[in-house]
Amino acid sequence: MRIRPITPEALVEELVDRVAAADHPGGVTRVAVDGAPAADPDRLAAALIDPLRVRGRAAHQVSMAGFLRPASVRLEHGRTDPDAYYEGWWDLDGLRREVLDRVADTGQFLPSLWDARTDRATRADYLSLPPDGVLLVSGPLLLGAGLPFEFTVHLHMSAAADALTTQ
Repeated sequence: MRIRPITPEALVEELVDRVAAADHPGGVTRVAVDGAPAADPDRLAAALIDPLRVRGRAAHQVSMAGFLRPASVRLEHGRTDPDAYYEGWWDLDGLRREVLDRVADTGQFLPSLWDARTDRATRADYLSLPPDGVLLVSGPLLLGAGLPFEFTVHLHMSAAADALTTQ
């Protein structure tokens, strides 16, 4: 692994160049932007959308915040149980079924399943992407779950930096 300092703007440009150049003849390019909540993967994914569109690639973002499980399930063991957070907070089956597999097969996907604020289903409508589109999925714990992505980005924070942002 090569580590080098980079500005946020330069990171966006480099990622857009790589994703836009990726030739995925099978259809929509599915991109994971993974990272702890403090690293704000949603912000990075959102920053990629307009530059991808300028390069002629339709792009849409899906946040993992729309794929939380109901509060009764995710908070059964409390708000601070790390095992429950890792294994029970996120509806990865729903994400795979309604977003990742569906967009690969049909070009359609659901932008969300669950609204954590109201603790109710979102009843969102399906959205579409053309075959050369880019679907950016952002949030924590995307890597290592066996989810099908053509391109992955992981935002890493040191334990000390993460501790500072969660205080």
